[in-house]
Amino acid sequence: MTANDASFDRRVSSGNRAGAPGENRLVDRAIVLVMDSVGIGELPDADRYGDTGSNTLVHTAQAVGGLHLPNLSRLGLGWLVADAPGVVRVEKPEGAYGRMAEVSPGKDTTTGHWEMMGLHLERPFPTYPHGFPPEVIEPFERAIGRRVLGNKPASGTEIIKELGELHLETGCPIVYTSADSVFQIAAHEEVIPVDELYRICEVARRILTGPHAVNRVIARPFAGKPGNFFRTERRRDFSLPPPRPTVLDALKEAGYHVRAVGKIEDIFAGRGITESVHTANNEESLRATWKYARESRQPGLIFTNCVDFDMLYGHRNDAEGYARALEELDAWIPQLLAELGPRDILVITADHGCDPTTPSTDHSREYVPLLVAGPAVRAGIDLGTRRTFADLGVTLVELFGLPGDHWATAGESFAAAILAWESPPGRT
Repeated sequence: MTANDASFDRRVSSGNRAGAPGENRLVDRAIVLVMDSVGIGELPDADRYGDTGSNTLVHTAQAVGGLHLPNLSRLGLGWLVADAPGVVRVEKPEGAYGRMAEVSPGKDTTTGHWEMMGLHLERPFPTYPHGFPPEVIEPFERAIGRRVLGNKPASGTEIIKELGELHLETGCPIVYTSADSVFQIAAHEEVIPVDELYRICEVARRILTGPHAVNRVIARPFAGKPGNFFRTERRRDFSLPPPRPTVLDALKEAGYHVRAVGKIEDIFAGRGITESVHTANNEESLRATWKYARESRQPGLIFTNCVDFDMLYGHRNDAEGYARALEELDAWIPQLLAELGPRDILVITADHGCDPTTPSTDHSREYVPLLVAGPAVRAGIDLGTRRTFADLGVTLVELFGLPGDHWATAGESFAAAILAWESPPGRT
């Protein structure tokens, strides 16, 4: 922990409210919409991760013969990618646009989201390409009173095909991992009820600490019959809590509303969240975001993750499904923009890549898009390549008038570049 970290921790614990709503803020509300895994091209160190040549958005567009993304194009997406059929470089973008690089080691959801909110990791989360060692599995089996099946890296859909019938016969949960730092537990809902599955995930979370502190334990319930198993929408993630405060903590401490949609609450282990709604798919996430934007004008952040790109399509190498999901999200953008007040902004970005056209089914180390729009935003501003995802969090710190000393080394704000006014209009 640095001196700045310690200083910030003291301010949080002492109840400092220097950035309370109504004081010094430049915007009233920000919506941050994360298109989970929609990367836009390999990072310079992609070769270290086996991701040379990955470009999730461009390769998806090419694989399906072109995308129809008029609204993302209108905001400036076409200025961030080349050779993506259907992603148009409009002459006068209506938003500010750029791309962000990840400096933390890794290419997973948690690392990406934490960095967005100002928290850099110094070392990657542990991964288990050969399965989990006895010092993890044995205490887990003792604690839940069951043996486990699997214990290897696998596709979630494939491992329930392989071991689902044996699971029905034995009642043993299926444990598996991937190239990411995850301990996943699959169980048929009629064999291990979902609430019990959540309980044993909590057991695993307590065991997976220290050198085995994986970033997520994931409940993967499934249903159906042998030969026709399918995963249900009651997945739940049990994440490590962030080791230090994030921008979400700072916003909450300052009295702002921090509304989490989708798996955001899980990613941050509930830290810095004032209200949350868990959703089953992109449609539910977008609708919940729109409802928050429409029904509440309280100052603060709406932070949304749209997981279908990654979970349903990227990991399954389904470029057609990926393309449909992009077009469905694109169609929501006018509705979200329509709910913005004169001092509100919409940010659209991603947390990593997951190129559905490569042989790999894992995440890819890529740049992510940065699109910023709304009445408060100067149109057509090129934000360039941001050194770190944390530039977004540091920008939120400035826009909401929070104390900035803790975040000085985390990233560089682009607030001054995007604001459309010299003196802000009256607050809502």
